[in-house]
Amino acid sequence: MEEPNETDRQATAPGVLFELRGVERRYQRGSAPVVALHGVNLDVPSGDFLSIEGPSGSGKSTLLLLLGALEVPTAGSICFDGQRLDRAGDAALTRMRAERIGFVFQQFNLVPTLTAADNVAVAMVALGTARAERRERARSLLEQVGLEHRTDHLPSRLSGGEQQRVAIARALANRPQVIVADEPTGNLDSANAAEIMRILSELQDDEHPVTIVVATHDEGVATRARRRIRLRDGTIVDDVATGT
Repeated sequence: MEEPNETDRQATAPGVLFELRGVERRYQRGSAPVVALHGVNLDVPSGDFLSIEGPSGSGKSTLLLLLGALEVPTAGSICFDGQRLDRAGDAALTRMRAERIGFVFQQFNLVPTLTAADNVAVAMVALGTARAERRERARSLLEQVGLEHRTDHLPSRLSGGEQQRVAIARALANRPQVIVADEPTGNLDSANAAEIMRILSELQDDEHPVTIVVATHDEGVATRARRRIRLRDGTIVDDVATGT
């Protein structure tokens, strides 16, 4: 990763992974400006399990993109583990996403011509992980999500719930600090959705828990989080610790 200079770093409170201050994100839609986020202030402690909720157009997907270093704010600052994402270059953001952030999407986004094991292993290629190590870790992660018997199956031979479990294994491949999940149960029935949330919740039980940020419309998903944030018209209107 590119080494940040002193202006790219910022002191944050102990244990805080994300720190957002005065964050705005504006888009241009034709001749009309659209404000997706406005004046967002948010701290996310390391190891937190956070749900981002709100109606369509509330800004939750935009906030998730910012936390995943897939976009940068139009104004304000975002710090991730002390590094200013809003000042980082494209190469640094790309490396950060590869090394430190895992992604889970509603559509699974598996490569249809690769087996489950290869879909997980391919995430490690960019970091130069040796082939044998990639294969071993991929199989270990698939076992962790209960798919040790599906390692050589193509996505077309997997159910929706199984494909999402492969996607979670892939997200964990590079031992990320945070998992960013966008409607991870949106294409699943209730039984498979509950299984996916069980797997994500178990990531919180480790000695070094993964920080999890989930954008969701699903009340059942949101209740599994330790903290629930609700957005409306691009601003945070509710921030509640659930005690889960």
